[in-house]
Amino acid sequence: MDRFEEHLTQYQAHVKEDLEKRLAFIREQVDGPGLGGVVVGISGGIDSAVTAALCVRALGRERVIGVWMPAYSLPVHEEDSRKLADAIQLNLVTVDIGPAYDALLPAIENVLALDDKTKGNTKARLRMTTLYAIANQKGYLVADTCNRSEVYVGYMTKGGDGLADFNPVASLTKHEMRILSRELGVPESIITKPPSADLWEGQTDEQEMGFSYEDLDRFLITGETNPEALKRIEHLHRISEHKRTLIPGI
Repeated sequence: MDRFEEHLTQYQAHVKEDLEKRLAFIREQVDGPGLGGVVVGISGGIDSAVTAALCVRALGRERVIGVWMPAYSLPVHEEDSRKLADAIQLNLVTVDIGPAYDALLPAIENVLALDDKTKGNTKARLRMTTLYAIANQKGYLVADTCNRSEVYVGYMTKGGDGLADFNPVASLTKHEMRILSRELGVPESIITKPPSADLWEGQTDEQEMGFSYEDLDRFLITGETNPEALKRIEHLHRISEHKRTLIPGI
């Protein structure tokens, strides 16, 4: 067994302890300041599923709002979001951001044309605006859903899914998220689905990043990976440093 597989085996053996640590962290973040609850953006993917399941387990169903925010999203993601809600007893609401996106995009493109990536990032920022409107009104916190793998290479939208009040999964790689997801009862269709930010049709995380999550997680856990993937990982980490630090000021 190599070091990567050995690490995952060890995590599986201690996953219940890690789960309890994360539940205590969530309670500390919410109950410590005396806040009412948590809002989580639900994408139909594994990261938001694990985050929502942790919050429901920590705080109870009545204190967690999951928000599904389609913008020409594929039906499979909505189906999986509803499967998740049934599986973990999540209070799931829908806010269709498609009309807002349709109204905003032409106004911006009067200034300059946007490519698919920028359009997708705009969707992500509209989703975060929606989450903060609900959180603001309720006196809740917004939970971040970005895992360690994504954060390391900056695979999140600044002002979008990279913005939140606390993150209960920031130290977990994608492979560890899969292990924890089964402990939390996340539906198998979500766990095994190719990861996608649902920013445009046919988009997948690994295709966009240019390497697999195994390449990335092997590097994060063991410090080793294939040379081609390493070059790309180091490049993305370097150019995304601004996403992981406080804004500079003078």
